Amino acid sequence: MTEQDKKALLADPDGLKAYEYIANNIDTVLPDLDFVIDCMAKADASGQFMASAARYLHAIDADAFAPYIQRLVAQVIDRDRERRYLSDILQGIYGPDYEQRATELSATDDNFRRIYKRLFPSVSSF
Repeated sequence: MTEQDKKALLADPDGLKAYEYIANNIDTVLPDLDFVIDCMAKADASGQFMASAARYLHAIDADAFAPYIQRLVAQVIDRDRERRYLSDILQGIYGPDYEQRATELSATDDNFRRIYKRLFPSVSSF
């Protein structure tokens, strides 16, 4: 990552530049991913770009990017007060059968449990 890249990411007004940096540099971003996520977290007030980045990283390599995906999802949970992006995370990261596996996923994944409780408060008993 160049100094110019760092300056651009630090000046990112909404998180889009950070998301684009991840997408455009997926083969080399890993050493700089903490910095990029920090920049995205500062700029993305609604969680929109963090949700997209989490789903993108999951699609590319869920295992290699697992700690970063978890970090992004946790940030989205904290910011997406209007619940615009949380359902996309459920489908994109936990799969289309997440409802059938809700009890199992809630027991093993705190982010899943938090999202599920927020979206389905009357259904969830975990």
